[in-house]
Amino acid sequence: MFSLRERIAGMTWGWDGKCGLWASSQAEESMDKMREIGINWVTLAFGALQDHPQATEIRFREEPTVSDEEVRGAIRRAKSWGLKVCLKPVVNCKNGTWRAHINFFDEEVPGEPSWREWFANYQEFMTHYARIAQEEECELICIGCEMVQTDKREQEWRETIRMVREIYNGPITYNCDKYQEDRLKWWDAVDVISSSGYYPEDSWEEQLDRIEAVVKRHGKPFFFMETGCPSRLGSAAMPNDWSLQGAPSEDEQDRFYEAMFTACRKRDWMQGYMLWDWPVRLYPRETAATDTHYCMYGKKAEARIKSFYAEMLGSAE
Repeated sequence: MFSLRERIAGMTWGWDGKCGLWASSQAEESMDKMREIGINWVTLAFGALQDHPQATEIRFREEPTVSDEEVRGAIRRAKSWGLKVCLKPVVNCKNGTWRAHINFFDEEVPGEPSWREWFANYQEFMTHYARIAQEEECELICIGCEMVQTDKREQEWRETIRMVREIYNGPITYNCDKYQEDRLKWWDAVDVISSSGYYPEDSWEEQLDRIEAVVKRHGKPFFFMETGCPSRLGSAAMPNDWSLQGAPSEDEQDRFYEAMFTACRKRDWMQGYMLWDWPVRLYPRETAATDTHYCMYGKKAEARIKSFYAEMLGSAE
């Protein structure tokens, strides 16, 4: 079982990977460089596509989804380097709509796509990867990410969790979206509460107060399954907006991490972070100053994260 004393100094890896890329020399080099930050956990995150928010078929057995062999290979590579692994399969919409908007009529209507059809496919998708997580001995599985409109379907989610538990005997988490921690009604069904901590740099105390009430009410471990900030001007106030226009700024990203770590350090229930994110195709270190994405490789925030993770893991010993 996931320990209440567990400290997660983690990183999310692989999100930019398409079928074939996870098995490349680029991928191995990227994961090797990621270890230098001093992480002890990695989330292996990858997407499968449905055509649009009201589609019910999830095409996880075909490209561009990474192959099962690539997933198993990445798990084994991470474990060979001493990292604990969270497996995180995610559904996205091919037409570009954010998955939080996947939605159907509350009550079934003949001839219209339904929650029943969608969850049947989602359960097939999730149990497929639960089997891989079990066989490859992953320490944690994340059964969903930021699926805000689906969160209200409590019974379907409870059934999904039950089905996953029949296959996978490790701990289960669900990655709710920002501001949703106190709205989810089925935290009791999972082992670990996690969320996307993309909060403005000046609102951490307010948000952590709100999350703390949820954590204490349920008595479960909590960590940020995602959190991070692009290295561009304006992003520390809107860290969830990857499309925000702005000039490159290492200081902006570093300031976000300083604010988050400073606030979270005071909360003894905060167990850690799976930072967003470390790509499979890593840019050259000498170009880091011009990169405006979430990755912190070669940027000012890299040193801050490395120092904080060393402190966090050292204090847990």
